[in-house]
Amino acid sequence: MKIPATIITGFLGSGKTTLIRHLLENARGKRIALIINEFGDLGIDRELLIGCGIEGCDDENLVELANGCICCTVADDFLPTMNKLLGRDELPEHIIIETSGLALPKPLVKAFNWPEVKSQVTVDGVVAVVDALAVFQGKFAHDPNAVNTMRELDKALDHDAPLEEVFEDQIMCADMILINKQDLLNEASILKVKAEIKEKIDPSVKIISTDYGVIDPSVLLGIGAAVEDVVETRKSIHDGEEGHDHDDFESFVIEINNITNPEQLEVRLRELVVEHQILRVKGFINVQGKQMRNVIQCVGSRVHRYYDRLWREGENRRTALVIIGETGMDQNAIQHSLETL
Repeated sequence: MKIPATIITGFLGSGKTTLIRHLLENARGKRIALIINEFGDLGIDRELLIGCGIEGCDDENLVELANGCICCTVADDFLPTMNKLLGRDELPEHIIIETSGLALPKPLVKAFNWPEVKSQVTVDGVVAVVDALAVFQGKFAHDPNAVNTMRELDKALDHDAPLEEVFEDQIMCADMILINKQDLLNEASILKVKAEIKEKIDPSVKIISTDYGVIDPSVLLGIGAAVEDVVETRKSIHDGEEGHDHDDFESFVIEINNITNPEQLEVRLRELVVEHQILRVKGFINVQGKQMRNVIQCVGSRVHRYYDRLWREGENRRTALVIIGETGMDQNAIQHSLETL
């Protein structure tokens, strides 16, 4: 019997890591292996999951691929990782793969047809996590009037075609779409988001609304789609291309002094998002006088911050942030602005 694998895709900040934490918390003893593909060098998602305190969520069962986009480095990174997992004495019962927000799922699904993988693993399903508010605001809409309206209101929402293509490829390859963060919209707005997404996908694809990625794992795991066998029927804007690049995006890591006022940091980050076309910020804060590590994540001007665990004895207590944005960001200006808090 083949091991089922679930690919969780979704745009930057849609809530993929939160969804995975929920799945792990409700795994009921199932052996789950995680493969996480990050865009950036700090390893935030890996640290968030290892620091969650969930039984079985440790180094042995979690592999990070930080050497570029998973769909572009299949042969170099992903396949060796799969071979390592499949060579264990105790095999995982399910594999969950979290792609970076910039990955196209179709090339990854195709990799499951490699002989050494296909004989042992099947793609149970592709799940796309969607930020409900972002879609409602027209960030990925084809209506130029809606896009222009948002650009006039907030320059931070001025995203060009490549972002739309990534988003559409993710939902067009999905077996299930989670419209996450529904609590930020009213019922009529949610229906509008669903209608917009339905225009781009096959009618058989299930759409479910969620808050904080809360969903019964039995709904998400066990779709039984065997996607690798039908991958050529999944539409993609990039069909026929040899590959794709991410020249429109870049990321870098900033380490700054310990923070005495995290609320002031939030204000500064919101200003920088608008000034420098920043798409995503995620990282850890060492708040002076606090014994717990503070996690911060920003999507656009929305900031989410919480204490996740105590700093460990001997651990490097630092404030470090990954900044992800459009190519051409003034990295020196961003760093200087944060260093002068």
